[in-house]
Amino acid sequence: MTAIPLVRRPGLGRVRAGSGRLPMVCLAFAALVVVIAIAAPLLAPSDPNAADFAAALGPPSAGHLLGGDVSGRDTLSRLIYGARASLLGPLGVVVFSTALGVAVGVTAGWRGGWLDSVLSRGSELMLAFPGLLLAMLFAALYGRGLPAPVIALALAYTPFVSRLARSLTLAERERPYVASYRVQGFAGAWICLRHVIPNIAAVVLAQSTLNFGYALLDLAALSFLGLGVPPLTPDWGSMINEAQPAILEGRPLAAIVPCAAIVVTVVAFNVVGETLADRVAKRDR
Repeated sequence: MTAIPLVRRPGLGRVRAGSGRLPMVCLAFAALVVVIAIAAPLLAPSDPNAADFAAALGPPSAGHLLGGDVSGRDTLSRLIYGARASLLGPLGVVVFSTALGVAVGVTAGWRGGWLDSVLSRGSELMLAFPGLLLAMLFAALYGRGLPAPVIALALAYTPFVSRLARSLTLAERERPYVASYRVQGFAGAWICLRHVIPNIAAVVLAQSTLNFGYALLDLAALSFLGLGVPPLTPDWGSMINEAQPAILEGRPLAAIVPCAAIVVTVVAFNVVGETLADRVAKRDR
């Protein structure tokens, strides 16, 4: 295997991870964000929904290190609690899309024939439908909250994983160890579960890491449009939406902080994914 055929979103280029300290810094930052999300009740200085009208659109101070939003709620506390919803949604998208995509891709690549054609055409059809539009449709039909957008985006991201899994399975199917197991009478399902899927897992993990960042962007966009998390639930996308009056008044800090959190987190996961892909490619050369 000389190259890792990762599937990337149209219009989103590759971040060159390099071999220096950047991948480790990004991995450490991603881990830090996860820890912050888990330990939010311990780290947040105050209740994220507690309003202090004296601090509305106020600058950073001893009581509010990142200032207050339009309702006087502590921006830092909402940022910390917002990491929970902002990471939980993409995690659900990645878990479901990876599980379904691997199942579809391995089945198509292993069986071949008409089943491969049907599954491949279905994946191409799903790729032609914008995932964000599908998530908006689900949110409009089933109401606000994470479940509907997560399911919609998981379906939209499944073809990215299935196409990758299919191409990798086609390569694995021709390897000598597969022929030896077939000669010994082992079933195809056993070979796939015990050997093919573990052998392609590292590349699929790299793709799923990239998908995590893309899903974070999509879910933040839905929250910004008012189709994501329910009201009063801290979320980075909804924080940007709520900060629009502050921007008009010339106090953009309440919007800059969640924007920066989204951008840096997405870049961090992108670099980690690219680094995983590069290392797997070098290992298999």
